[in-house]
Amino acid sequence: MDNCKYKKYIFFLVVVLLLPFRQGYANVQNQSHPILIISSYNPETYRTSLNISQFLEKYKLLGGTSPVTIENMNCRSFSEAPAWKGLMKGILQKYTDERAPALIILLGQEAWSAYLSQDDIENKMTPVLCGMVSRNAVFLPSDTVDLENWEPASIDVEADYRYRASLSGYVYEYDLEKNVELIRDLFPETKHIAFVSDNSYGGVSMQAYVKEEMRKFPELDLILLDGRKHTIYTIVEEITHLPEQTVLLVGTWRVDKNDAYFMRNATYMMMSAKPNLPAFTLASTGMGYWVVGGYVPTYRTIGDDLAQRAVDIIAGKVKDKEKLEVIANEYVFDSKKLEEFHIDPKLIPAGSEIMNRDLTFFERYYYQILGIGGVFLLLVVGLLTTFYYYLRTKRLKDSLLLSESELLVAKERAEESDRLKSAFLANMSHEIRTPLNAIVGFSNVLVTGECSTEEQKEFVSVIQTNSDLLLRLIGDILDISRLETGRLKFNFEDCDLVALCRNVMTTTSYSKKKGVEYEFESQYESYVLETDIQRLQQILINLLSNANKFTTKGKISLEFEIDEANRMVQFAVMDTGCGIPPEKQEKVFERFEKLDEYAQGTGLGLAICRLTIERLGGKIWVDSNYRGGSRFVFTHPIVHREHSEKAGKGND
Repeated sequence: MDNCKYKKYIFFLVVVLLLPFRQGYANVQNQSHPILIISSYNPETYRTSLNISQFLEKYKLLGGTSPVTIENMNCRSFSEAPAWKGLMKGILQKYTDERAPALIILLGQEAWSAYLSQDDIENKMTPVLCGMVSRNAVFLPSDTVDLENWEPASIDVEADYRYRASLSGYVYEYDLEKNVELIRDLFPETKHIAFVSDNSYGGVSMQAYVKEEMRKFPELDLILLDGRKHTIYTIVEEITHLPEQTVLLVGTWRVDKNDAYFMRNATYMMMSAKPNLPAFTLASTGMGYWVVGGYVPTYRTIGDDLAQRAVDIIAGKVKDKEKLEVIANEYVFDSKKLEEFHIDPKLIPAGSEIMNRDLTFFERYYYQILGIGGVFLLLVVGLLTTFYYYLRTKRLKDSLLLSESELLVAKERAEESDRLKSAFLANMSHEIRTPLNAIVGFSNVLVTGECSTEEQKEFVSVIQTNSDLLLRLIGDILDISRLETGRLKFNFEDCDLVALCRNVMTTTSYSKKKGVEYEFESQYESYVLETDIQRLQQILINLLSNANKFTTKGKISLEFEIDEANRMVQFAVMDTGCGIPPEKQEKVFERFEKLDEYAQGTGLGLAICRLTIERLGGKIWVDSNYRGGSRFVFTHPIVHREHSEKAGKGND
């Protein structure tokens, strides 16, 4: 659906929502002076429509009796700015004498500036209430001005017009000084500030404000990326060629010099132009996915506040100190960007809002405690697994040939696939049901509130343990799927095996049982192997964890040897546990196969190890001659870089 159709549907919806209010007020239209709402945009604009509908509902609930009339200026880009003053004058002239409004409500920057630009504003006594506007503004230009090169003076509405008894409302403000100080604290080497603003009234007024405020920082070079002079494509080109030690400060962006509208897609284009360029925001644009952070207004819906203020103004209850209320600003940061640019969290102001941050335990598992998370994950895994095997079976059926022999072979393959699917789903259902039952059961007990604090802690611990098990099971299932279909990506790089083995031993030893020792000895001080470090580490951790599970005393050992003749590295993990019966030494590498059905685990670890090792070009087996426990052995080829690159290209 194109933008035009989308806007028509939204407009229809808004009209339907507002119709009851308009009908209710129409009966008294001629009985009292109306409240005149003048919006900058069509009602289809989401924020405007939301504020208007909220105002009408709240105003009615508060007992407001004045009729409400809505006028829309339908403003778009700054290219139309010279006409807005006259448009506002024409609207105001429609409402005089017996139609004179009891109150004027201005919504949006364009309507606000058009009213402030009226020649006789000092003589206007009708109360004016504003919303969705900034205290940092500019007067509108005349129709003789070269808009592209026009440099207006910035005005502070809150300071310059606060004395006007008729002006009231809610304004937000931009604070360049605090944003520049923030940039210099986090990027002290900064020499250039590149400011991006679009071809809208908000963009022009913000640029005028920034130019004036930057005089406080003569040591910094201001680079203007002006939407009046650029398209989105030339803006991207300018960003690409910004000098070193530049920080980008984003204002607003929705329309360029050609009056082409862009929203998030434009900021994504800017972000992609120079990904390593740090960016901050003055007005929340790009927050949450592009910019590091900023000191920005706390934008909110104010329809309810406007309704309350309107009732008070008409009743004469608004005091001088309650005229213009400046909406507070706050520091907001993206934790992912802080990490990306290696910014110490201690450097950001206290009390800052952090987006995309890592959740705490209780935040992460809150819905799982209520059972919702477990059910959702079960549904997703079930749907994905079913869809995967459906596509796999469909491909088999589509590949059947017309000959009888080939049809028979294909039929047998399809039946085997169905059998494997059924077995897989049956096993998965069994494995998922156990932790899920624990999660749901103990969640229900917690919800009743009939247990002690100690019991609550114990139940939460059980829920956490089973949640972790469920997540590991899902992760293992996805790994199995990617390994079997060849979609798991392998990234080969140089790795010091001695250091890797020591790190793995240290990591797994934290969960060892009392009376069990971990041992790793190497004849090498260092040995460099080209491998996928993450996958090799996963294999060793799985084998060591498996050994720890079945070893109650003695030791668990890790070693590796270099077979230069066969160009192989041979690893071995040994334990003094219960050992593996000969008849099960091959079965342990099958999916969902467990030595002990009552032991905690997914039953997929050794299957993943085997598939991963085979993808790396090695083999794994159980040493049948080993006594006194178990000994798992696997090999890894000593590969050259060209080989690893070929291996990597085969994966997505």
